[in-house]
Amino acid sequence: MELFQTLTVEEARECLKQHLKWRQEGEKVFLHEAYGRYLLKDVLAPEDIPSFDRSTMDGFAVRASDTFGASVSLPAYMEVAGETLMGQDAAGFLETGKAWAIPTGGMLPSGADAVVMLEYTEDLNEYTIGITRPVAPGENVVRRGEDVSNGSLVLRSGHRLRPQDIGLLAALGIAAVEVRNPIRAGIISTGDEVVDIKETPQPGQVRDVNSYTLYGLVIENGGLPILYGVVPDEFTALQGLMIKALEENDLVLISGGSSVGARDVARGVIASLGKPGVLFHGISIRPGKPTIGAVVEGKPVFGLPGHPVSAMVVFDLLVKPLIKYNCYPDEKGNNLEFPLRAYLTRNVRSAAGREDYIRVKLSEKERRLYAEPVLGKSGLIATMVKADGLAKIPASREGIEAGEEVEVKVF
Repeated sequence: MELFQTLTVEEARECLKQHLKWRQEGEKVFLHEAYGRYLLKDVLAPEDIPSFDRSTMDGFAVRASDTFGASVSLPAYMEVAGETLMGQDAAGFLETGKAWAIPTGGMLPSGADAVVMLEYTEDLNEYTIGITRPVAPGENVVRRGEDVSNGSLVLRSGHRLRPQDIGLLAALGIAAVEVRNPIRAGIISTGDEVVDIKETPQPGQVRDVNSYTLYGLVIENGGLPILYGVVPDEFTALQGLMIKALEENDLVLISGGSSVGARDVARGVIASLGKPGVLFHGISIRPGKPTIGAVVEGKPVFGLPGHPVSAMVVFDLLVKPLIKYNCYPDEKGNNLEFPLRAYLTRNVRSAAGREDYIRVKLSEKERRLYAEPVLGKSGLIATMVKADGLAKIPASREGIEAGEEVEVKVF
């Protein structure tokens, strides 16, 4: 495929997907080590949560029907027949016309179907209370299995574990889970003009920005990044480093070397490494058009533009789904990738047939979300720092007018 016979993002993803051979290896880890990891298998609940009917308030367990009609002027009087203590079984049966003292989280006695809050009761004597407000069946109560029922699907395969997920697994008594091994991503920077960040650039040179931004992006999405440093635009040197990176990783990212310059050798090196090789060179987006997509013996290889903003945008669209979800979304235009909608604050022009991704700063006014474009060229990394996310201008549009809604994904 010739340079800049461009594909759409969806076409590029589909092209790569046809040749990927992903591993699904994993390991079993203790719960406290599982945060941020991706589940290898579905998790089913081994028991009910809660495992008993429990109160959500301090008060008195009652039969709701006994409280109907109760008011401040005409309380429903009940005998206090028992008490539930925290952490103990509510041994006993609640009879009609009686109440049972209960704390928040306490177990309901058999026969009770509601709890009257302490604030709506008054003491008549040591054994009798007056209820000044009626309750409905189930009020101030959590039923057994209401949170999670035994045998139900708790978390799906591929889900990245968050603190609340860890808490749910702990509540279920699941001490260890099977998680996917992180995707290993080799990162190589190319270019005769690129120097290590510890060096002082000479005229015409720049520090290696992309290795470090890509490193952070890989970690942020649950991957394991490995830096291979900077290599000059020399075929043999890049080829040797690429062979090593492919042997040691699941995918490889090459920063720079994807444009049309005579010294940019990345495409030739990738094509020499194995089948099927380069699948496309150019995608119909801005920034990020001169992107190389390849698969070598089942492993994806991406030649990312050297400009930092372009590299980050392409990573977000093509690399992030593979590291984070182990696949590309099946649904075209999956709105979870751009979950927010905001009103653009100024006109932005685009070219029909090309998706534009513009940096935006978000703000809220009168309960409406606004996206203000952060203007700047793709080589200006500070524009990404000032921005809160990316807004998408579809290929079908020639721009977006101020006041129109745009889809936004937050960094």
